[in-house]
Amino acid sequence: MSNSVPEVEEAQEAALPEAEAPGGPDDDPAAPAPLRVPRTPTGNAEVDAHLERLADADHLAADGHLEVYEDVHRGLRDALTALDARPGPPAPTRHPTTTPQ
Repeated sequence: MSNSVPEVEEAQEAALPEAEAPGGPDDDPAAPAPLRVPRTPTGNAEVDAHLERLADADHLAADGHLEVYEDVHRGLRDALTALDARPGPPAPTRHPTTTPQ
């Protein structure tokens, strides 16, 4: 046999990323892995707080994400509902000399 075969095998093993090594941290598919999704501030403190809550999912296993997502969704929905409840500008009034038709 030639000596080139072991060299090829060594080169292939060296080319493998460490994450693919057996027994590495990526062997557990349910292990928490940060998504690193950027969250751009909106300027609304309440909304921004809910968006920052999404970072909590980075530290949870996949089966814990649903609770965080539902909590954030509920908070954002409540913030939008609160916008509808705020008093807006007064409704236009008719001129006193105008008769209703």
